[in-house]
Amino acid sequence: MARTTCPGCGLELESPETGLDERFNASYACRHLCDELSCFTLNQADAEFTHQLTVDAYCAQHAGPNVKPISIAFSLIGLYLVCERGYTGRQVQLAHMALAKQSKQWPRFNPPPMTGTMTVLDVLTGINGENYRKRIRDWAWSVWKAWKDFHLPVAELANRY
Repeated sequence: MARTTCPGCGLELESPETGLDERFNASYACRHLCDELSCFTLNQADAEFTHQLTVDAYCAQHAGPNVKPISIAFSLIGLYLVCERGYTGRQVQLAHMALAKQSKQWPRFNPPPMTGTMTVLDVLTGINGENYRKRIRDWAWSVWKAWKDFHLPVAELANRY
């Protein structure tokens, strides 16, 4: 086992996989944790579709040069809609669909030096059917706050919808 550091969130993990998933600016070990959380959220009977917030928080936290501009823009829009406007994951999903019909060009947002005080591991540690929504929302807020210099342009993009 080797110690790997995720370039997106800085999480250090022991893992047999030492490579990077450059499409997501993440270590394979970190991506595996995201996949684990995704399996958990998708198996919940969740009318709010909190899974969307997991996708958006992870993508925004792992923004990098090989991540498509639409992915980062949609993730930040999703975080804005949840954190600032009180949307559910389901409402964010609908907003993403409406926005995708309006534009094919998306700005590139370069990530801040630190992309949040929580990681996917913090969410997974002690997660259960009772607390997962709060843990994911706390993570989302952590990531959204890290992108504070981009709040205004993201809000302007979201307001197109």
